[in-house]
Amino acid sequence: MPGKRPMRAEPDREPRAQYAALPWRRRADGSVEVLLITSRETRRWVIPKGWPIKGLKSPKSAAREAFEEAGVTGEVAKKKLGAYHYDKRLASGRTQHVRVTVYALRVEAEAETWPEQGQREKLWTSAADAAPLVDEPELQALIAAFAPD
Repeated sequence: MPGKRPMRAEPDREPRAQYAALPWRRRADGSVEVLLITSRETRRWVIPKGWPIKGLKSPKSAAREAFEEAGVTGEVAKKKLGAYHYDKRLASGRTQHVRVTVYALRVEAEAETWPEQGQREKLWTSAADAAPLVDEPELQALIAAFAPD
């Protein structure tokens, strides 16, 4: 039709990469606990994650996020546990598709202070109890199936 501008669809955008840690520890009775934290803005239960950190390989990037967001340190697996996807709302209001690669992190220490202390809550619980607390179905499945050696 004359005078009508064609609608332009927003271009498909490839997912951006983030790296996450699934912090875990073994209780005295041998059972395993995983650590969830709340997101800063929506207060949903999530695992520590973030954008790639220049100069760090992806497992080390995930481990750094675990320290900054949850104050935990330990041995991060070199092999990925899996991945999940979500849509992140950016400051501009736009949505960015994100693929999050997850690495298991065997927690050896919890710091008394860390960068995002006071900005998030922490919850140590069994994988079976943690899985339904997160919103992303792929992350729920990863947590529910988690069974370290």
